[in-house]
Amino acid sequence: MDPAAEVTRLLLDLTNGEPAAADRLIPIVYEELRRLAAHYLRDEHAAITLQPTALVHEAYLRLVAQAMPDWESRSHFYGVAAHLMRQILVDHARRHRSQKRGGGQVTLALDGVVALVPMKSDDIVALDDALSALAAVDARKSRVIELRFFGGLSVEETARALNVSVGTIGRDQRLAEAWLHRELSRGES
Repeated sequence: MDPAAEVTRLLLDLTNGEPAAADRLIPIVYEELRRLAAHYLRDEHAAITLQPTALVHEAYLRLVAQAMPDWESRSHFYGVAAHLMRQILVDHARRHRSQKRGGGQVTLALDGVVALVPMKSDDIVALDDALSALAAVDARKSRVIELRFFGGLSVEETARALNVSVGTIGRDQRLAEAWLHRELSRGES
């Protein structure tokens, strides 16, 4: 069976109360989650104290600690996992930043897609603050960025997860990147 379809089937089994589904699901999703975690931590100062395996394990613990959501698909699962990893990185960055003296202004140039990750701890906090502000204005655009860059989903997977067209995802992504660039540039001045 196709791994993506297998993940979706196992998530549905898990949602329907089949406990053995979790045992079969973990080995399938673990490597993908670890790959995402390694991507987030590449060139990240937090990587000195936070390894990809620890990030995946913390995300997994948070996933199983919450009330079991109705997993709709593989994209939904990875989106939730990506959100949790983002929160873990932001929490870690905030703790790290609070230990420093001063604080100063955070600067981050957001020139296209690649600039969103990887980032330094202060950059992650600034991006999280900007994404939260964007979510208050337009939740879907914030979710597009989260799914695409923190979740590692393709444009097509993001469109399916949000139940919109691929063209809408493209437009939302471009507008969200421009909005984030503006917000993050304000911290530079």
